[in-house]
Amino acid sequence: MTDTITIRRPDDWHVHLRDGAVLRGVAPHTARQFARAIVMPNLSPPMTDIAGVSAYRDRIMAALGADPAFTPLMTLYLTDGTDPDEVARGFAAGVFVAAKLYPAHATTGSAHGVTDVARIMPVLERMAQIGMPLLIHGEVTDSHVDIFDREAVFIERTLGRLIADLPELRVVFEHITTAEAADFVAGAGANVAATITPQHLHLNRNAMLVGGIRPHAYCLPVAKREHHRLALRKLATSGFARVFLGTDTAPHAQHLKEAACGCAGIFNAPFALESYATVFDEESALDRFEAFASLNGPAFYRMPVNTGTVTLVREPVKVPDVIDCNGMAVVPFHAGETLGWRLVD
Repeated sequence: MTDTITIRRPDDWHVHLRDGAVLRGVAPHTARQFARAIVMPNLSPPMTDIAGVSAYRDRIMAALGADPAFTPLMTLYLTDGTDPDEVARGFAAGVFVAAKLYPAHATTGSAHGVTDVARIMPVLERMAQIGMPLLIHGEVTDSHVDIFDREAVFIERTLGRLIADLPELRVVFEHITTAEAADFVAGAGANVAATITPQHLHLNRNAMLVGGIRPHAYCLPVAKREHHRLALRKLATSGFARVFLGTDTAPHAQHLKEAACGCAGIFNAPFALESYATVFDEESALDRFEAFASLNGPAFYRMPVNTGTVTLVREPVKVPDVIDCNGMAVVPFHAGETLGWRLVD
């Protein structure tokens, strides 16, 4: 039995770091575990231009203090009115490394998102020309479509057509939650990749609904049926090169989660690697953990692999019930549980 894992220092290819006091409380948890992270732009207001993204990066660096061993990789929030020239200038200057497509009203902070992919085709065509990745929250938002079907409908209605029309566009299908998404990515060409969160590898929809409504298991896209969870575990641990770690860590104050209309999002940053390692251990795939956590993401984003390493040991680690994030109480993923792996500081 393997009792120690040492891998190249991983990256998190999908994080929500928030802003202001919350940013200062949550960013150190991501920086402790990861060398780089793709930072989502859905603030209020969203980061829709070069100036806004640059200023946000400065705030992240200030929150982490002098000379942190962490690099935020910034993204641009796409709207119906995004200027292709602004996208190309920001990408060429290294201000942002990708652009995020939120279907309008699909999730937290997406009110200014894209109402129809056809409206941003000039932007997507320019991105394809310059090799800039498009990061997609893949759900339709039609009120008549069941929330558990919205990812599968998005694949059928939008994503398949987009990739057929622009096969050279580099796409990351983020936080996939269904067997349909796993099959789609596995069968797509070299320009299509996916991220998978720890919660979608651990939870099915029963975790939200059996024995009472459990708001800290609620995120968007929502966890699905058990066969979807098993399909995600199979893909993540298979050694497939175009799937990689993306936590979608999304902190909300405890009182805002435990409310009549609770916020969507799971704060998994403090124990993300321990959570993922548990899955790979359960699937007898620890030999493939480094590829998923540390190698596949840089390869798809055309970035160097990190030079440092991290080590996890097979030791119990108790996850606290609540974490104080600079004055905001946040319930972490696995709260109150004991995980079998510990990240060595």
